[in-house]
Amino acid sequence: MLIATILASSMAFIDGTVVNVALPALQNALHASATDIQWVVESYALLLASLLLLGGSLGDLYGRRKVFLFGVLLFAVASSWCGFAPSITSLIVARGLQGIGAAFLIPGSLAIISASYPEAERGHAIGTWSGFTAITAAIGPVLGGWLVEHASWRWVFFINLPLAVIVVLLSLWRVPESRNEAASKALDWLGAALATFGLGGITYDLISGSAAVPGHTAALWGWGLAGLAALLSFLVVESRSPAPMVSLHLFRSRNFSAAHVLTFLLYAPLGGILFFLPLDLIQVQHYSATKAGASMLPLTLPIFAFS
Repeated sequence: MLIATILASSMAFIDGTVVNVALPALQNALHASATDIQWVVESYALLLASLLLLGGSLGDLYGRRKVFLFGVLLFAVASSWCGFAPSITSLIVARGLQGIGAAFLIPGSLAIISASYPEAERGHAIGTWSGFTAITAAIGPVLGGWLVEHASWRWVFFINLPLAVIVVLLSLWRVPESRNEAASKALDWLGAALATFGLGGITYDLISGSAAVPGHTAALWGWGLAGLAALLSFLVVESRSPAPMVSLHLFRSRNFSAAHVLTFLLYAPLGGILFFLPLDLIQVQHYSATKAGASMLPLTLPIFAFS
């Protein structure tokens, strides 16, 4: 069961790092702009972030293994689409579909571990999951760089398919079904929609702003303000919903709030580093794709050790 959850989560986390090494190659192959390749990264991250909590709620309600397996299969289908994508637009859409699949499988993997291990062993199991997921995320850029250099950037996405087959077989064999019988039967679809639109509007504004042409500034302001209004509406909806996607009462805990601020301060710059560093190493410093991927190891190996 632990192997199945580690491999499934690894698919999602690998795709958060390995694609960055392939960006220069796919940019050349698909004649993409700098804005386009940012969307290759952000369409995945955007839908993953927006729907992550909804994916956890669906697992609690309909069965964690069932939703987990749906996420794995959706991720595999989307990975195939990415590998065969004929254009940058098709690739961006497929990456968004990958993000939806990841939003189902990541919370499902942790929920399965929490439901299957007694409390005394749960911390060890989650630490093992976190540590080995970090190792696969570290190997991902090196393997991806080698595939880009010796095969094609498309194989960066195809490596998910054998992993998905192994996860499905192990899950059907050894992972028990579980659900939260006390969970509310209502799902916060409105909250999920507002979070997606809000984050999407602001992200579009930030990415497209650097390439804006005269006369389109008003439209960018409109997207940014609409995204901000949606996020404010999200807070209102969550405060009044009988089954909120995010319970705002949790933020009364200083430990909870401080941990989230710390996480934001860590992952905001980390996301920038993982995007710009491979582009700089390959396009400016003229590293090979394999060497650029290997340069990520000093960043990711300590994550394994500390987990």
